[in-house]
Amino acid sequence: MVSWYFVFKCAVSGILVGLISEIGRRNPGIGAIIASLPLTSILAFIWIYRESGDPQAIIDLSRGIALIVLPSLVFFVSTWFLLKQGWSFYGAIAAACTSLICVYWVYVKALSAFGIQL
Repeated sequence: MVSWYFVFKCAVSGILVGLISEIGRRNPGIGAIIASLPLTSILAFIWIYRESGDPQAIIDLSRGIALIVLPSLVFFVSTWFLLKQGWSFYGAIAAACTSLICVYWVYVKALSAFGIQL
């Protein structure tokens, strides 16, 4: 059975995404600033901490996010570049997601070669 707390978390998170998309449609610069904030991560930290009270869970998640942020830029740069080249929206998103998956795979393998696990 789904708890009301889970429904609340989904509603807050969904409203946040909806607000960002509306702001971004009206003012792309402000939308980009808001979207670039780690709002999803902050919400995840709050939800995890409220549920567990365990700072180590936040430390572990923060470390993983910090390690994976750089390769995630591939998605945004690819989308930007492909759309500028005239690709369709869905084609550009699909190609950017595929690129991101490949880069993540290589990056995780490279990290593990240095003994770093996500």
